[in-house]
Amino acid sequence: MNFVTFESRCIYPSKIVCVGRNYAEHVAELNNAIPDEPVLFVKPNSAIADELFANDVSPIHYEGEIVCLIERAKIVALAFGFDLTKRDLQTGLKSKGLPWERAKAFDRSAVFSGFVELTVPMASVRMELWLNDGLVQSDGYEAMLFKPEFLLEDISRFMTLADGDLLMTGTPKGVGPLIRDDRFVGKLFSDDKLLLDQQWIVK
Repeated sequence: MNFVTFESRCIYPSKIVCVGRNYAEHVAELNNAIPDEPVLFVKPNSAIADELFANDVSPIHYEGEIVCLIERAKIVALAFGFDLTKRDLQTGLKSKGLPWERAKAFDRSAVFSGFVELTVPMASVRMELWLNDGLVQSDGYEAMLFKPEFLLEDISRFMTLADGDLLMTGTPKGVGPLIRDDRFVGKLFSDDKLLLDQQWIVK
C-alpha cells in the first residue's frame, strides 16, 4: 500500500475523502452552482504519490488543497496536497451525469507533502501555491463553504473514517494544467506563521 509521512511515521490511508466545490470563487471559476451540501468523492490508496507528473495525452490540472489526517475521529495533522484532475474528461463525465472517478481517482492523482501535527486553531489555517515564483492559489479555512469540523461530522454519518484516512478540503480558485519542468511550492500557514512548505518539479 502507498503511504504518507507524519513525523517519523509512515501512515497508510485506506482512502482519501475529497470535497468538491468548497470555495465560492473556484465554483464560479468552473461555472458550477454553489452546493447546498458537501460534494464528496473518494480516491483510493493507489492514488497516493509524492511527485507530480504531466500527461502527454490530455491535460492534468493541479488543485492545491489543505489536507487533514484523521485519527480517533479527529484532525491530528495537516499537509499540503494536490487533487489532480483530468479536466477535459471530468467535464465530459459531468455533462452526461456520470461519476467522476475516471477523472479524479486515477493512479498518482493525490500528491502530498509530509504532514505536521495540528497544534494551532484550525480556523487560522490557510494555504498558498506558488508556480515558478508566482502566487497562483491562496485561501483557507475562513473562505471554505463547509468547514473541516462539519465535514468530519457529515462524512461520519454514512462512512467510517479509519485512523490514517485523509480529508482533502477543497481547492481555491486558480487551478490550471501541469506542464513538465514547472516548479510548484505549496505552503501552509497559521495566520502569518509558516507551518510547512514543500517544492515539486513536474516530471
